[in-house]
Amino acid sequence: MKKIGLIGGMSWESTVTYYQIINEAIRDARGGLVSADLLMHSLNFAEVVALQKADRWDDAAKLLGAAGAGLAKAGADCVLICTNTMHLVADAVAEISAIPLINIVDETAKALKKDGRKRPLLLATRYTMEHGFYTDRMKNQGLDVITPEDEDRGFVHDVIFDELCQGEVKESSRQGYLKIIEKARAEGVDSVILGCTEIPLLIKQDMLDLPCYDSTQIHAEAAVKFALA
Repeated sequence: MKKIGLIGGMSWESTVTYYQIINEAIRDARGGLVSADLLMHSLNFAEVVALQKADRWDDAAKLLGAAGAGLAKAGADCVLICTNTMHLVADAVAEISAIPLINIVDETAKALKKDGRKRPLLLATRYTMEHGFYTDRMKNQGLDVITPEDEDRGFVHDVIFDELCQGEVKESSRQGYLKIIEKARAEGVDSVILGCTEIPLLIKQDMLDLPCYDSTQIHAEAAVKFALA
């Protein structure tokens, strides 16, 4: 089994989910008491958010890159950034870490393409929805990613940071998300990307008429596939 390296803590609410998914999948694959060979560097999310708000992405890349390099030095065979937003600096982190980085955008794109999806709705932080690194990377793989209108993007973003990242799951926010999804469905999207690792705490497939792609689940399962290859 190869050793998985996780850069987590962004937020720790979703990093818990990564740990659970990876270990459950390893147990299912190998049986018995087998669990993942795994290392984690859990960052102080407040420091990361401060860099995001200040638009200091180069400094954020150095922070995450140092975490990745530390995991590599400790023996990790791959590294995952356990958040969608910080994949804005994924290429720099991969270069600093100097071990394979499993990219959440690429893995989610693979899942969409496998199922023949072409026009997904992306729900994520403003950084992910607006900075282009996510939508452009998906476009290069033949996917026409749709994002909500500006006011709805603000609502989605605020729920993530003000509620989900702080462990709050509100029914009113869930209904707000479902209205945004229904609006996009009426405009022709064929699927929904839960493009923030906290959103699956709020939205589940059985709540939707559209196919739902949980980026956290997809990313964690890709790590398992790597580890067991």
